[in-house]
Amino acid sequence: MSDGDETRAKSARGGQPSGGTGSILVGLLVVVYAAALAFSIFLATQGYFHLGAGGALLVLTLAPVAFAAAMGRSTTQRQLLSRVEDLTRMVRSFTDYAALSDDARRVLSRTNEKQILTQAIEEDIAGEHWDAAMVLVKELADRFGYRSDAEGYRKKIEAARAATSDREITDAIQYLDGLIIQRRWDAAFADTAKLLRLYPDSPRVFGLRARVEQAQSSYRDDLERRFLVVAQEGKTDEAMVLLKELDGYLSPTQAEPLRELARGVIGKARENLGAQFKLALRDHQWREATRLGERIISEFPNSRMAVEVRDVIDGIRIRASTM
Repeated sequence: MSDGDETRAKSARGGQPSGGTGSILVGLLVVVYAAALAFSIFLATQGYFHLGAGGALLVLTLAPVAFAAAMGRSTTQRQLLSRVEDLTRMVRSFTDYAALSDDARRVLSRTNEKQILTQAIEEDIAGEHWDAAMVLVKELADRFGYRSDAEGYRKKIEAARAATSDREITDAIQYLDGLIIQRRWDAAFADTAKLLRLYPDSPRVFGLRARVEQAQSSYRDDLERRFLVVAQEGKTDEAMVLLKELDGYLSPTQAEPLRELARGVIGKARENLGAQFKLALRDHQWREATRLGERIISEFPNSRMAVEVRDVIDGIRIRASTM
């Protein structure tokens, strides 16, 4: 072939390497990228997930570009070799990093790990996960040595926890006051015990049980005073209502001074109810007589009057049903 023919042949090939050389480069790229991908997967399975995932992502990103360049018309052999050398250096860098000891890797990634750790602490504080945040603060001080930063976070956590606890205690005391106003004493005492368990170190909850006891005692004293007033005024029905409620507050010792007065009120109430029952019978007011008879049986079940009412109450109910 003449020199002119050889020149024209090279021009027709566009200055590209021969097919044999291109095939060798593609094969080399396949080997290198496959090895890099396998090594990345190995790192990920050995506990270095972020490092392995980054390597795999890099392989999958660069491989198509490299193969396209190897088979393209505009890339020279020198450029392809340069890309292969770059990839080889990356793989070698991953290998060198994986060969480091745990302490050496920790030094290299210390700044990033601190940033991740402090972000996790902030998230726990925002979520009011105080104990979890304290564990991470201890890790920040003991493992990484940032004791000054850890102390700052510890104070921040304690202040946030105190503010949150104070708000919760305020809400709980308001709820307790509502129970006292409703005279739900059993629920109030149970709620007080719960607050003492939840906030054992708070001085605001120490006197809550005494507060409930004082409110209960004051209400009992008020009941007794009102009962004495209406009993003295001869308001038997009102006295009976108060006496029934007062009975749930008095111990046998506390009830003893009121026993005689209570017997008089009960006797008077029974007599009044019996008189109303008899009057309703005489006037043939069978429905009213039924209601009064049932009250006598319910309120004075052991009295002689209740025995007499039981003997006639069925007939009275029949008459009332026909009205």
